[in-house]
Amino acid sequence: MGRDRLRRTRLAGVAGTGVLVLAACAGTGSPAVRLAAGPAPATVDVPAGLPVGAVSTATATAASTATATGSPATRPSSSPSSSPSASIGASEGTLRVLALQGRVEYGGTSTKVDWVTPYEERTGCRVVALDRVRTGEEMAARFEGGSYDVVSPPPELAGTLMAAGGVAPVDTSLIKAYDDIPGWLRELPALRWKDAVYGVPYLWGVNRVVHGGSRDGARDGGYGGPGDLYTAGPVAIRNDPLSIADAALALAGTGRDLGVSDPFRLTPAQLDAAAGLLAERDGPDRVYWNDPVEVVRAMASGSVRLAQAWPYHADLFERAGRPLETFGTAPATGWADSWMISATAASPNCAYRWLDWVASAEAQRWAAAWTGLAPANPGACTGRARRVCEVYGARDGKRPEGVFFAVRPSRDCGGAGGECTDYADWASRWKALVK
Repeated sequence: MGRDRLRRTRLAGVAGTGVLVLAACAGTGSPAVRLAAGPAPATVDVPAGLPVGAVSTATATAASTATATGSPATRPSSSPSSSPSASIGASEGTLRVLALQGRVEYGGTSTKVDWVTPYEERTGCRVVALDRVRTGEEMAARFEGGSYDVVSPPPELAGTLMAAGGVAPVDTSLIKAYDDIPGWLRELPALRWKDAVYGVPYLWGVNRVVHGGSRDGARDGGYGGPGDLYTAGPVAIRNDPLSIADAALALAGTGRDLGVSDPFRLTPAQLDAAAGLLAERDGPDRVYWNDPVEVVRAMASGSVRLAQAWPYHADLFERAGRPLETFGTAPATGWADSWMISATAASPNCAYRWLDWVASAEAQRWAAAWTGLAPANPGACTGRARRVCEVYGARDGKRPEGVFFAVRPSRDCGGAGGECTDYADWASRWKALVK
């Protein structure tokens, strides 16, 4: 796909946030952060942070399956394991894509990083629009006001789109690599609705607390657990309402265990306690970051001492000779990116070809190496993505222990019964905190 042609399409935001490189400053022992033009063995494109605001709860009411001309050979099945279909129908010729910043590259940031062109060459489908946004709130507005065939929403927006009929169930028999993806990822609640599959797993990550002190907290400047993120300073916390879940996990470590079994399914009392923990030390010693570049720069400069970050960011410091400590065995939150098909897709066959492509080991190898997130398909854990997979322990396809994967909070506790709080409650609390 020609870069000049794609630049004429509706690109949202900056074409990539650059490639992050950490290096030790000569004579100072302090790491420098710079933006490089292209990838290298110790580099990674750092996409924008996860959503920061309340997502739109109103999406256009749409049919649950695409009925446009040129629909797939079989309609999307509501069964998670449908009978094999013959094939995807004929290409409509075009595809419109909506994703978070950094999750799809076409060679615009670096000519060496492009997994859109292979898709076009193999399928005959031309990506005529690639819109990339920085937040779930922006994505909700774009999706509602635009015309897309495929979308890769964060978990809280995915829940809204599934419930409102904005995306269609997926016939997984049309995705060749679907069975190569571990069952624990395929079964995540954030990708399913009423026993139907809506999302094909793409990349996943884990939120960890990193610091430069001792792990056991015995020495001055050391820390004893991830709960210190809320009691010490200066610190950096991910600017996202779902960060409340991390605070809920930390409650037990602060001596206020309220029986939280799932940090994304909180009762009103548990939400009050988690939001209260966040508010206790809110002030000038706290940074709320939107882009991972911000938190890495803050840790590199020493302006913060503890931070929420990704395992791959800690690995960058390790390779730069400035290792950070992580509380690797403590409970943590995570998330999974997925791809979904719009219920009103104009090109459903090209949409299925896209899902088939991004589920492949080849495409996910590109994406994992570029973003620093773990591929959903363990077959991608070779070559340029090998290091990323080692950092996340993704090569064996096993679910990481002690990690709770994000799902949109709902009042019915995800259908499990009981009285839980809705995402709107979380967003309201977060807005009051981060003014």
